[in-house]
Amino acid sequence: MMNELIVKFPDGITRSFTLKPGKYLIGRLAPADIVLSDPKVSSRHAEIIFANDSVLIKDLDSVNGTFVNNQEISEKKLSDQDIIRISKYLIVLKRNGESKQHLKPTERQKPPDKDKVEMVQSRHRKESDQYFVFKKHLHDKLIDKMNLRKTASHQVGDEQLRAETITKIDELLGELDNKISAHIDVKILRKELIDDALGLGPLEDLLEDESITEIMVNKGEQIFIERSGKLQLCEKRFMSDQHVLQVIQRIVAPLGRNINESSPLVDARLSDGSRVNAIIHPLALQGPTLTIRKFSKRKLTPDDLLKFNSLTKEMVDFLALCVKERKNVVISGGTGSGKTTLLNILSSFIPPDERIVTVEDAAELSLSQEHVVRLEARPPNIEGKGAIAIRDLVKNCLRMRPDRIVVGECRGGETLDMLQAMNTGHDGSLTTVHANSPRDVLSRLETMVLMSGMELPVRAIREQIKSAIDIIVQQSRLIDGTRKIVNITEVTGMEGDIITTQDIFIFQQTGFDNNGKIKGYYLPTGIVPTFVDDLHKRGINVNMEIFSMQEKI
Repeated sequence: MMNELIVKFPDGITRSFTLKPGKYLIGRLAPADIVLSDPKVSSRHAEIIFANDSVLIKDLDSVNGTFVNNQEISEKKLSDQDIIRISKYLIVLKRNGESKQHLKPTERQKPPDKDKVEMVQSRHRKESDQYFVFKKHLHDKLIDKMNLRKTASHQVGDEQLRAETITKIDELLGELDNKISAHIDVKILRKELIDDALGLGPLEDLLEDESITEIMVNKGEQIFIERSGKLQLCEKRFMSDQHVLQVIQRIVAPLGRNINESSPLVDARLSDGSRVNAIIHPLALQGPTLTIRKFSKRKLTPDDLLKFNSLTKEMVDFLALCVKERKNVVISGGTGSGKTTLLNILSSFIPPDERIVTVEDAAELSLSQEHVVRLEARPPNIEGKGAIAIRDLVKNCLRMRPDRIVVGECRGGETLDMLQAMNTGHDGSLTTVHANSPRDVLSRLETMVLMSGMELPVRAIREQIKSAIDIIVQQSRLIDGTRKIVNITEVTGMEGDIITTQDIFIFQQTGFDNNGKIKGYYLPTGIVPTFVDDLHKRGINVNMEIFSMQEKI
């Protein structure tokens, strides 16, 4: 049976697609499979699922709802000739219809008429600009009615402030009811005004969108997001640079942090664990700059990495073996390569009966074990006093009887203390470093030890590194936005003054597919790690097939 969707756009354009089994996202922006460019359409509005000869539509908690035959639905099985309405768009399902164009679940739709589409997009941009100007007008009026600048540092949980602000917003909307343009959704406008006045403004919706992994505010009028490993300019924007500054203050104030001209940069975190970096004038020349690395609301597992094709089952088994058998592991990679995510997942292999102490600059790790002590560094207060560095915490955790030490990231003198801990009975520790290859990791560790201020010979430093580190896991974000483990490398010893290593697993790139995605396979090198013999002598069974040289697609 053929299943065909006929999409009627407000400007009269009609498009027809033949469904194949799979899921189809409907939303306001790419990478939705069916893009409906309208402010009343949510970025992830609805989803059509075709499976087992059945077609189902689900509303994805959209702001303005999804309607089938003029009835609002949350989920509904579709029949022939059912009419789906989303904002001004009509979508008709035809069964046994003739195919006019195929839409694969992973294929982005292509406009049939470039001039018409550009005209529609131009009109949407104009409507978006008019909407922004009108919303800013209301925001300024709200500031006049209430001293929001004075109360901006209050937490959203302050019910009295929240109730008073919402009342004033409703009064404003009531006064201007006859002046609100027909294409403006008052429900959305009201929510955005509340977010601007009491929350994190345009960041609220971006933080809720699980497809977005990073948010970058370069200035009030320019917000970029990362989705599926690719950067794109977002249509949302702040009221002004002052508005960005207020939002930054709302983020850092509950943590006891402060940002001003004398202390113009700060690291912080949101309540969900997302990492925040803010920098303002005079260091940021364009205006207040804000970067948010979002924290996944769901704990990722090794199965997720397998689903993302970030590694193979054999590599998972090997890494689990390394962690359980107390090998010291360093995860290496560039910015945004997924080091912390991988550290979280590898930490899940630590047995539940061991005491774990984590040390972080900004708390991001979320371990599933019960016996975990979390330590977080503290920056100086507004007087420049009271700072507690990661190195101080690493030294202190050695007095806390840890079975395992997990350091979120080594970036300075604490590296020496971490290496010494690994060499003095705290086997099975884990950490991350910024480096582009396993060989670079060794050089980077050497440099960071020198940053500790200890005048050690290079040979002695390398001996420390060789004795402490067992496995290096190299994580990379590739040019197509995907994240993969490209090397699992063992540190084997020293030859002269050179630390020696050998690759256990590598990722072999073979080219690109038709969608621009990198093609390749994971390959065991055939080398068996040097510590496997010792495990066999201790009676620990190791599946030797994981090291056999077979291509793992």
